[in-house]
Amino acid sequence: MSKPFIFKEFTINQDRCAMKVGTDGVLLGAWVSIKDTPNSILDIGAGTGLIALQMAQRSYAETVDAIELDDEAYEQCVENFEASQWSDRLFCYHASLQEFTEELAENYDLIVSNPPFYIENVTSGDKSRDKARQNLSLPFKELLDGVKKLLSNEGDFAVIIPFKEEKNFLKQAITFGLYVNRITHVKGNPDSEIKRSLLQFSFYETTIQKDELVIEIERHQYTKAYQELTAPFYLKM
Repeated sequence: MSKPFIFKEFTINQDRCAMKVGTDGVLLGAWVSIKDTPNSILDIGAGTGLIALQMAQRSYAETVDAIELDDEAYEQCVENFEASQWSDRLFCYHASLQEFTEELAENYDLIVSNPPFYIENVTSGDKSRDKARQNLSLPFKELLDGVKKLLSNEGDFAVIIPFKEEKNFLKQAITFGLYVNRITHVKGNPDSEIKRSLLQFSFYETTIQKDELVIEIERHQYTKAYQELTAPFYLKM
């Protein structure tokens, strides 16, 4: 049985979720810019509800919504929302992105997503986790189509994806009128290859802010940049 993951201001129960709390989700929730003080936020593919909870902690948004398709994950997400101090601002919809966009008429100031991706030649060794990734994978085209319909004209969209998918994702995003404004490449350590891409988009072309984030100097010795980014959440940062 998976133990709850305890953060500074909230707790994530994850015993019923195939996709557990991971670095990717924490990174996206900590990294995404909220300088435009969004009033409404949507997390697509919420899982445990981690990123939505980070958004509730970091912002004063009146509405922090989430969408989760998987039955068990949806129930766990609701449980984590209700147990938090921001339960009055958090709401999870049990639906696919397509169903959600068809039924909802409103737009969001900020949309975030750590999309469930599945790369066939990469397995985690955990069959249920791999199955969850495969069954609930969200094609980039479907994600971007949903974002285009749900994002307000002045809004932002942020996502974390495998670095090797970045070129393809940026190319597809432009076909939906979404332009990347900010890119952070994530490396495990100074000598490792780039593993993830943190991307933030809007409907406007601007000068792209580009940088790199290294997580560890060596095993369990975290860089100052990573510590500062995740300090509001991790207990031991």
